[in-house]
Amino acid sequence: MADKPRVRVKLTGSPIRRDRTQGATLLGLGLKKKDQIVEIEDTPSIRGMIRKVAHLVEVLETRI
Repeated sequence: MADKPRVRVKLTGSPIRRDRTQGATLLGLGLKKKDQIVEIEDTPSIRGMIRKVAHLVEVLETRI
């Protein structure tokens, strides 16, 4: 069985003084602290979440 594609995301900005839905989206991605890096499955819903908070995160790499 092939591995599912993964994406690494780094929190670069602060959710303070932002819309509360953006903070909830960051928590949904598993990001809690600045400069934290998480590796999550690359799905269309995850890509949508990343797009919503694109000004606060950085996509480091995509693994296949």
